Amino acid sequence: MVKSMEAGHPYPRAFVTVSGAHLYGFPSQDSDVDLRGVHLLPLDEIVGLDTGAETITWTWDQAGVEADLVTHDLAKFCRLLLNRNGYVLEQLVSPLVVATSPVHEELLAQVSGLLTSNHAHHYLGFARNQWRLFEKSEELKPLLYTFRVLMTGIHLMRTGEVVADLGSLTPDYGPVYVPDLIEAKRAAEHGALPADAPDRDRLLADVTALTVRLEDERARSVLPERPSARPALHDLVVRTRLAPRG
Repeated sequence: MVKSMEAGHPYPRAFVTVSGAHLYGFPSQDSDVDLRGVHLLPLDEIVGLDTGAETITWTWDQAGVEADLVTHDLAKFCRLLLNRNGYVLEQLVSPLVVATSPVHEELLAQVSGLLTSNHAHHYLGFARNQWRLFEKSEELKPLLYTFRVLMTGIHLMRTGEVVADLGSLTPDYGPVYVPDLIEAKRAAEHGALPADAPDRDRLLADVTALTVRLEDERARSVLPERPSARPALHDLVVRTRLAPRG
């Protein structure tokens, strides 16, 4: 996989991690591999008239499985981090690391200064969208996403820790039937809700209860409303831009 990235990506990467269903703890047999990360534009593609791409998307076949890589330029990624974006925050702290660097280590060192109580809004909005998708499609995947983002948000508000794995979160926050749904999801990426799953009223009641709990945890959270890491990230971007490269 690393050789494929080297062959097809035009810029050095500060890091690449695994996101998506593999990070969230419910991959299927046919799940794509979602790779996310940061690339480093050369200085002449930043200060000149012809600038480099802030976002690069590339897809290839990895031993019969589709691998999807999306990277942002360092400055864009830092702006997203500072904008209560839980999605990129999870990519940064993902334990499934494909490639790393000293820049990645510096970004990780700033995580405590990036966490805010306003990240709850990201997770609440994501949950609403996924629940609507579940109502339309009746697929298992958006339902698991709904549960996952609500529990991740609750845990973040309570502990200041980013945990994206649904299986790890369920014993503390989730309905007892979630492990069965995770097991059912392994059979197919876009499979329907199993016949023996709880009915729609039960699912809605549990999602509503988790939503209320996340809102309550946000109101009680000791996390600040705004990130404090902006000066440090600015310094990191400038030093990285100006650093000589071999």
